[in-house]
Amino acid sequence: MSSISVEQLAVALQASELGLLDVREVWEFELCHIPGSVLVPLGELSSRLGDIPATRPLVVICHHGVRSEMAQHYLLQQGVTEVLNLVGGIAEWAAQIDPDMPHY
Repeated sequence: MSSISVEQLAVALQASELGLLDVREVWEFELCHIPGSVLVPLGELSSRLGDIPATRPLVVICHHGVRSEMAQHYLLQQGVTEVLNLVGGIAEWAAQIDPDMPHY
């Protein structure tokens, strides 16, 4: 399966090349998220496939990368072909790219 680093994501977002799917829980998303992310908690993914932005390559985001990897695997099984897992998740994004972002 493919993945993307936070550094690669930061560059790609400047060019608007990727869609962002956040699979964390609502309270996590409300605490912090990458602007432009679409929230679909992992437990709702199967019932909300129509909410998934699939017109361009998709980066799946969670706290550390475990839930997003599960979501990536599921989406690939559903025929979404361009899905990347954000290595280290939002925690790594906050540590490396946006140090003002709340940590939890």
